[in-house]
Amino acid sequence: MRALPALALGALLLGGAAGAAEDKPVREIDPVHVNAMRNPDVRKYKVILAGMDAFDRYHALAPGADRLRFRLSTRKKDESPEPLAARLVGDEGFKLPIVIDAGGRFEVPRSEAAADAKSELELNRKRKLYRTDPEVRTPGLPENQRRLGDLRLECKVTIAMAKEEIPTFWVMTINTLLLRTDWCGFFGDQDDFRWEGVSRQAHFPFRSEKPLAGAILVEGNRSAKLEAKGDSFQVPIGNATWSDEAVIELTYADPAQPPTGTAGETPRTAP
Repeated sequence: MRALPALALGALLLGGAAGAAEDKPVREIDPVHVNAMRNPDVRKYKVILAGMDAFDRYHALAPGADRLRFRLSTRKKDESPEPLAARLVGDEGFKLPIVIDAGGRFEVPRSEAAADAKSELELNRKRKLYRTDPEVRTPGLPENQRRLGDLRLECKVTIAMAKEEIPTFWVMTINTLLLRTDWCGFFGDQDDFRWEGVSRQAHFPFRSEKPLAGAILVEGNRSAKLEAKGDSFQVPIGNATWSDEAVIELTYADPAQPPTGTAGETPRTAP
């Protein structure tokens, strides 16, 4: 019973939305002429809109971030010779190209026409080759630093999209298990002692652009070492003892060394 809420939430976020579209037909993007499989993480335009609405609603978490972007990253090697392309495609021939920059990032515009056409985001790549993550970044920070408020807003966007994607039954089930509608607040909540305190130990996963050797949460003279494995790092975003201005400092792995990670409080030893 101890890990039930965390397991239920994780399973639904990681697998539930993807499984809902397994049997749907696919379209093709011209002129590439390859199967444009729907991405399992960002698919229907109404799901993307839910994320955009959450970005606007909780923008105070990251007031310096002026836009919501999405970042594409490969799950495995992309061997296609064709440039990566994306577009919104909907009913009655609706098409709206989406520009992807050199870093694999893109923005999705608000479009009444796209919503009316029940559009979906399509890539000119096979399903599951790429993952799509929302990205919120306050300008001016080094590449290896992430502001905690930015990550909290990313979580709000991710959860809003998940709630739009999964069946209402599962949304209500998770709300009941967590005894809250703010799922992001569950991860690291130091005031929640239910379920044998599982919330206090639960951290929300985020992805780095590179493999990691470590991650440290820093605010003033206080710091805590976070779990980091591969390109993922775990953050207690629901722990209110850390302000939105706290920063996660990422240390990238030496290509010759395997990435490692540990967790726990540690003294501040570096600026």
